[in-house]
Amino acid sequence: MAVETFKLSLGPLLFNWPADTFRDFYFRIADEADIDIVYLGEVVCTKRRPFHLVHYEDVLDRLKAAGKQVILSGLQLVMDGKDMASVEETQGLADDFLIEANDMSAVSMLRGRPHALGPSINVYNPETLAYFEREGATRISLNAELPKTTLAALATAASCDLEVQVFGRAPLAISARCFHARAHGLSKNGCQYVCDNDPDGLTLDTLDGQAFLAVNGLQTLSHKYISLLDELPALMQMGIRDFRLSPHTGDMVRVANIFRARAAEWISAEKARIFLDELLPEAQFSNGFFHSLPGHTRHHTVE
Repeated sequence: MAVETFKLSLGPLLFNWPADTFRDFYFRIADEADIDIVYLGEVVCTKRRPFHLVHYEDVLDRLKAAGKQVILSGLQLVMDGKDMASVEETQGLADDFLIEANDMSAVSMLRGRPHALGPSINVYNPETLAYFEREGATRISLNAELPKTTLAALATAASCDLEVQVFGRAPLAISARCFHARAHGLSKNGCQYVCDNDPDGLTLDTLDGQAFLAVNGLQTLSHKYISLLDELPALMQMGIRDFRLSPHTGDMVRVANIFRARAAEWISAEKARIFLDELLPEAQFSNGFFHSLPGHTRHHTVE
């Protein structure tokens, strides 16, 4: 049986949930979830931030009281003075919390101070990894598209903690345009916050009707949810022992329990897959990126 030398983290909430839902979700994570690290902050659209901000203090207090490490996440795309003010406000808390930079402007502001990098900062090779480590990165969440060969090379070269997303829709791109608003015939400035209609993202179909991607305001996500239950032992063998779950509307406490049990080898990969499929029957899962296959595919490792 494996010794628990790994950590589970909960990435920042990507979607526009009602403020009370946001608060209650994090309260339950604090009280019930077997999660070590919680990322908190708006990373997609600064217009959403004021609705959740009113609950930040209570959420932070609850998470800290539960013994969770809290990392504050900043925006993925900084486009104007309002966005920069949001980033600067987050950076102002760097003496109290580790900050996750998701945009190069935030990386620049944090230079020389310990900080984390989110998956929107591209780290594809050991040379780039070494550069960011010299700049002060002590924790890097790697891009979801990286195959195992690249992950292994980065793990061999790293002196910082490396994290891999093992559950949830993969963040693929972000744009100055708001796809959600446009889908409803609205402008970005007059969006009416229609992204709150789709708490796990809005599915996009191909011309022949096949679900392909999901949009979330300015963000493009994979349609299928990443699930690296099979690959957890391989990741740990590489030296990657930090595993990121991305929040969705399913029971994230139970999702964390499944990944904890699999990483600790309390259950088999097959049983873990069955539990996850039963827990989230509407979700479709993939792990193709890890295996250098099309990202939407699902490959089962033979045990």
